[in-house]
Amino acid sequence: MPYLFTSESVSEGHPDKIADQISDALLDNFLAFDPESKVACETLVTTGQVVLAGEVKSDTYLDVQTIAREVINKIGYTKGEYQFSGDSCGVISLIHEQSQDINQGVDRATKEEQGAGDQGMMFGYATKETENYMPLALDISHKILQVLADLRREGKEISYLRPDAKAQVTIEYSDENVPQRIDTIVVSTQHDAFDEDDAMLAKIKKDIIEILIPRVKEQLPAYVQALFNDSITYHINPTGKFVIGGPHGDAGLTGRKIIVDTYGGKGAHGGGAFSGKDPSKVDRSAAYAARHAAKNLVAAGVADEILVQVSYAIGVVEPTSIFVDTYGTAKVDLSDGAIAKKVAELFDMRPFAIEERLKLRNPIYLETAAYGHMGKTPQTVTKVYESPYNGRIEKEVELFTWEKLDQIDAVKAAFGI
Repeated sequence: MPYLFTSESVSEGHPDKIADQISDALLDNFLAFDPESKVACETLVTTGQVVLAGEVKSDTYLDVQTIAREVINKIGYTKGEYQFSGDSCGVISLIHEQSQDINQGVDRATKEEQGAGDQGMMFGYATKETENYMPLALDISHKILQVLADLRREGKEISYLRPDAKAQVTIEYSDENVPQRIDTIVVSTQHDAFDEDDAMLAKIKKDIIEILIPRVKEQLPAYVQALFNDSITYHINPTGKFVIGGPHGDAGLTGRKIIVDTYGGKGAHGGGAFSGKDPSKVDRSAAYAARHAAKNLVAAGVADEILVQVSYAIGVVEPTSIFVDTYGTAKVDLSDGAIAKKVAELFDMRPFAIEERLKLRNPIYLETAAYGHMGKTPQTVTKVYESPYNGRIEKEVELFTWEKLDQIDAVKAAFGI
């Protein structure tokens, strides 16, 4: 019997995502000036206030208040009527030095012996249902909000948008797990005040359906465009007026959107957040490595859908386990356990090996902090950082290295494909 599956995303102006972006901007600045920095930075945002907390071990010093304000302004919180602005909010820093008890389990005589920064399990997932090997409902949800942000910044076709927004997409699947149609789209967007509520709601709904959705469809391949239909149920700002939003409407915290950050409820999640953590924290680095493995396995033809789990003990170099689930879609004559054994041979999951393979000790993280850490296009960019304490530094870095399909040949050789 056909079934429905739903995923959601949130905009870069959502309170939790503001917090994630500030935390990752701080991380990037620490890594730019000291690549060996150990960082676990948390951010709280609320009406007119930003609170920074966490642990850092670094040879550099940053003007964290200025970095936070720059992130907030770039997102679009620049007006007093938002009750939260990069130019006027208070920024309180409670960041202190990392515990030596934790650090002793990570730093070793040689980098290759580096232990995991924490215990826990991390998951990577990939599926053939989209070109970027991501779950379709989440992929569309991300695109809806990215296009909405583009329209907000342009300020032409839709001039009343404010930064806070959420989207949700429900897709009908066949018994064979093939997408059949889009059943429901939910969009809630913050907006300027209107003189009359009914006219406001009608205008917003019309603009979302007639301006936003066609733009989104244009960015999608033909087989996904075909899933859009005249019978989609739209819920546009279903609660009504959404003028009060952002941190003034709801406090935001780093790490509260971990399902948005990963696979939209598909696959699995170990529970650890990403943003604000340097790559010695396997919550982040091992989740990226597991995604890298899963994506290359699916792209190589091992299975149509794969979940990879890796787990660690704090301070221990080797993973405690590697697990694979192909959901019965394997194209090779091996059990999932046998596939997992080959994955362990193909992908070195020791913490330092992951850092080296994916080039994670670089300032590459702010770009991950909105619209998902997975499914984006790898690219090389030049980034510039300036500090009153450290001067100016320019670095060429690779973004989203865990999305590279650079192990397909090795996987095919190992599996005889």
